[in-house]
Amino acid sequence: MCGIVGAVAERDIVPTLVEGLRRLEYRGYDSAGVAVVGDDKVIGLCRTVGKVSELDKKLEQQPLHGRLGVAHTRWATHGGVTEANAHPHLSGGRVAVIHNGIIENFQPIKEELQAIGYDFQSETDTEVAAHLIHSYLTQGLDLVEAVGQAVERFEGAYALLVVDAEDPDRIVVSRVASPLVIGLGDGENFVASGVPALLPVTQRFIYLEQGDLAEIRRDGVRIVNTEGKEVSREVHETEWDSESAEKAPYSHFMLKEIFEQPSALADTLYGRVANQRVRPESLGPRASELLDKVEHIHIVACGTSYHAGCVGKYWIESIAHVPCQVEIASEYRYRHVLVPPNTLFVTLSQSGETADTLEALRMAKEGGYIGSLTICNSAHSSMVRESDLVMMTQAGPEIGVASTKAFTTQLLSVLLVTLMMARHRGLSKEQEKEFVSNLTHAAAASDLALQMSDQLQELAEDFAEKQHTLFLGRGPMWPIAMEGALKLKEISYIHAEAYAAGELKHGPLALIDEDMPVVVVAPNNELLDKLKSNMQVVRARGGQLYVFADKETGIKSEPGMKVIAMPHADRLIAPIVYTIPLQLLAYHVAVLRGTDIDQPRNLAKSVTVE
Repeated sequence: MCGIVGAVAERDIVPTLVEGLRRLEYRGYDSAGVAVVGDDKVIGLCRTVGKVSELDKKLEQQPLHGRLGVAHTRWATHGGVTEANAHPHLSGGRVAVIHNGIIENFQPIKEELQAIGYDFQSETDTEVAAHLIHSYLTQGLDLVEAVGQAVERFEGAYALLVVDAEDPDRIVVSRVASPLVIGLGDGENFVASGVPALLPVTQRFIYLEQGDLAEIRRDGVRIVNTEGKEVSREVHETEWDSESAEKAPYSHFMLKEIFEQPSALADTLYGRVANQRVRPESLGPRASELLDKVEHIHIVACGTSYHAGCVGKYWIESIAHVPCQVEIASEYRYRHVLVPPNTLFVTLSQSGETADTLEALRMAKEGGYIGSLTICNSAHSSMVRESDLVMMTQAGPEIGVASTKAFTTQLLSVLLVTLMMARHRGLSKEQEKEFVSNLTHAAAASDLALQMSDQLQELAEDFAEKQHTLFLGRGPMWPIAMEGALKLKEISYIHAEAYAAGELKHGPLALIDEDMPVVVVAPNNELLDKLKSNMQVVRARGGQLYVFADKETGIKSEPGMKVIAMPHADRLIAPIVYTIPLQLLAYHVAVLRGTDIDQPRNLAKSVTVE
């Protein structure tokens, strides 16, 4: 969601703050702002509606300079998209605050502050934090004490950065659910909501824990936990570099990340397979102990990760023979879930900070599960730290809001976990060897799928002027159809739906006409004949079919049906391979429609509010 950057140094930090915001644009936002404390102990403020580039232009006209400051990109929750609602928010010309998340009980605190004379300039919950902290400072509290008193009163999930113009040598931060990472420099230190923001200035990071309050100075960092005790947090060195978060020669991050999938899949497989067998120890030291007990699986996720879980259900039940239930995290949290004995709780998340999924994991710890496993792309995220077992997807930084390589590496990771569980349920060495052999072809098959890009660029012209598209699949390809529909709607703004093809006759068939393209994913598997029948139903009603079909299916183009020949892929890895042309189709359609592909409207990369 919102992007957060802060810096304290012996140099002008405005360029660092703005560059940090630029590197967090992938999170999604609608306005941007920066506040710095000058040598005169006066806060300079610059805010704009729109992109960071607009903030940059305004700063050229109205320059700010300072050695202490904070910057923010806002994804609106309270109040419309206006400059007055953009962060940072000030109080008394002394306090500047930026904030990610939601202060749920802001209204009664606002009324209390208004009653003692505070005038509110915005509709946000964040301004409450600025005024409340200012009120504590006027009572003689130190900045750390003032922030601590304020957060004790707040309810919700949030991250706060606070500076005091009368105390211009430190930033005080608080983390409750929303992620914050401290970047360590030489005679300067930084803080941000994500590592990519700080890659140009450091590769050494401290990940704050839930409830931590930290004081960041040029010469050091002090962290206090929820019990008020000073604590040390481990320093991590990231393997990501500044260039890994650049578009390189590609027009968009999304296209770059689509084409990175073969290498990301290879990286995800590396070290997890030896002698044509999977290595359970790659999940952690308790892996064998827990996997041996598992009798049921509950998978909980959101969005694209939910689709990966839905594919995983087919694999887990057919290969490992373990009953599997897949839940949308925001629904799981608010219903009574029956947990069978010996159930493993599994979360999937690109960021590891998705609010609903993270809270579901925390609920599960009290819910009678035998343990938890997270499949994630962020090594030091909350879900990784709070789960018993971990499978890292090794996708590398994913900047585009619409997930691509994070999804396909999640699929491969779920397959690896499935084979680990299957071994505990009698999977023979010969069967495992065959499965692993197919897994090792995923990267090469994906590379062949990428070679279809030019063909899909031409095909995109058939979709660019349409307003609706229907996607169909069967078995594990149904969630792939769901993911294809999601990609198209996310970045091209075309309304798209996906159905299990057998459901077509139970309602969706009413939508079929010559203006409704119907995309079908058709690998050569046991459901092919059933799928062909569903396709004929569409043709009989004048629908235009676009069929992504394995070359070995024998399906050929004819009037009313365009066949896009897919490279042959074993049915095990077909969901991974068939995902890629659907991503490319969505991308090329979005290019023709002129949408903001990397930062689609209204969306955020990491959803850290409920």
